Amino acid sequence: MRRPLRSVLAAMVLAGSVAVPGWAHATPSEGLSGVTWVDIEIPPNLLPFVPDGVHAVAREITIDPGGTTGWHYHDGPVLGIVRSGTLTHPGADCEPVIYNAGEVIDEPAGADHMHVGRNIGTVPVVLDVVYLTPIGAPLFEDVPAPACATG
Repeated sequence: MRRPLRSVLAAMVLAGSVAVPGWAHATPSEGLSGVTWVDIEIPPNLLPFVPDGVHAVAREITIDPGGTTGWHYHDGPVLGIVRSGTLTHPGADCEPVIYNAGEVIDEPAGADHMHVGRNIGTVPVVLDVVYLTPIGAPLFEDVPAPACATG
């Protein structure tokens, strides 16, 4: 557990926050599983670079071939690396960004950074991810697909 904890603490140095509005209907995930390595809360003022505190979670996420995360956004930044496979990752403009094994994913916070993760390949996508959310916030907020994704 030491390695994921170091990753969490290193990522917190880079953390920021953005206010977000609410969304209505969710888009479901499919073919998605995860294993949590670390789930901790850093209380306010414990560390000088996290004055408001943070909920830090390190997870391994697997997206099966044909799987999807569903459309969502995060209330805090998310940092990750693609351990294996190829992740297709369109944002609100529906333009896909492709992440291959070894590449870093940096997802900013806020509803204006909604996105979906898809595995359109033939092998599982495995991600190592660190979420840095405000204390009490969920790891992600489901949102409806943008108009460009629905036709």
